[in-house]
Amino acid sequence: MTATAQTPLVPDLAALQQRAAQRAAERAGGQDRLRGHIVCDGLVRIFKTEGVEVVALQGLDLVIDRGELVAIVGASGSGKSTLLNILSGLDTPTAGIARVADYDLLSLSAKRRLSYRRELVGFVWQQTGRNLLPYLTALENVELPMQLAGKRSRRARRERARELLDMVGVGYCADRRPGQLSGGEQQRCAVAVAVANDPEVLFADEPTGELDEATGAEVFGALRTINAELGVTIVVVTHDHAVATQVRRTVAIRDGRTASEVRRTARVGADGNTELVSEEYAVLDRTGRMQLPAAFVDALSLRDRVRLDLEPDHVQVRPGDRASDGQEERA
Repeated sequence: MTATAQTPLVPDLAALQQRAAQRAAERAGGQDRLRGHIVCDGLVRIFKTEGVEVVALQGLDLVIDRGELVAIVGASGSGKSTLLNILSGLDTPTAGIARVADYDLLSLSAKRRLSYRRELVGFVWQQTGRNLLPYLTALENVELPMQLAGKRSRRARRERARELLDMVGVGYCADRRPGQLSGGEQQRCAVAVAVANDPEVLFADEPTGELDEATGAEVFGALRTINAELGVTIVVVTHDHAVATQVRRTVAIRDGRTASEVRRTARVGADGNTELVSEEYAVLDRTGRMQLPAAFVDALSLRDRVRLDLEPDHVQVRPGDRASDGQEERA
């Protein structure tokens, strides 16, 4: 399914992704090391409460390459928060494969898990109180992770903190405390804090959930800049499908599995206007299973079983109920 929209202010998502891939390749040591930065294969998570089992993830498959900026969307209960908790090292899957860089998230020791969360990944949470210390200025908040890591001199920490605040567009907020910042400014500062120690991966949990649309676009602009300039792999988890306009790849989760993807590119049309081209794909797992979009199922009243016909270049899906079978026989 393809959709095209015109707007003069659309970021060139393809160019930004190419720049991010170049930076990621420089970090990783070559283009051949970009594939499979985050890999989930047959990922299962089962929760047990008072004798009741709840299957949150049902064999989820997902591959994210180095330098990608990906949004993971889904309704409440779809499994997206469970996936984020696993990838961020806060939870352990029941079965399957979950790997980020060289870390196997199923078999991490406590020491290795701490190293993973301190050195490899950064976090931006929806609640600004989890991202910034209220008694420190924006500049001091960005400096703090570097100070705790003990890897830079005081002067180097100060220079990098200013550089990151400028990069996300809030350099003018350096000497202000969080209480003196707007919600959007706080979240952009939080992005700078999250990448202070130069992590390979940044996870953002509903980073625009408490912001209006215009302010949320500014936060996504900061994420795109960090992605393109630093080559950091970024995974944004949200329930808002509108974020598909802000990133090049959106993965939808439904019932604990990856259900579909939307890929977007920006191109200049014949009339000189910028066109956003969106293509939606169903996700086919390794066993050949696929989830049809809910809108398609509802439109054709599909249920129980369907009929499949193999054509030279596509597979045809038709209702398989008895009424439709009888109509075809009479025809």
